[in-house]
Amino acid sequence: MNQFQSLINDCLIDTRHVEHAAILVAKKAISVAATTRFNLSSQQAHMFADAFKQLMSTREHGFYFQERLYSCVRADKNSIYSKCEGHGLLLVKTALYIIVATYNENMYPSVCVEAVEKLAEYLREKGK
Repeated sequence: MNQFQSLINDCLIDTRHVEHAAILVAKKAISVAATTRFNLSSQQAHMFADAFKQLMSTREHGFYFQERLYSCVRADKNSIYSKCEGHGLLLVKTALYIIVATYNENMYPSVCVEAVEKLAEYLREKGK
């Protein structure tokens, strides 16, 4: 298990308020780690990376992901939060990576957000 896989498990999944997560290399839009059964296509990874480059469009249109249209509730240079009928999709950017996380209707969105933002802050402190 690589370091990023351990971070996903220990910092996100173990909270029981993150359903699935992945860490992408921001510039290349490729996954370096992901939870089981959370395989992002190259197109999806590029969509997430491009979302930070087109914040106005992201705010207006949201994301179509996993057969759901997620509306954007927050979008800035570091974080994008979106939701769809009790499900949520979070994107948080660091210098080198984008953390992608989802939650479902049985989870607390605030705990998911806190866990993802803390992991991002940890990576920022490490210069990543």
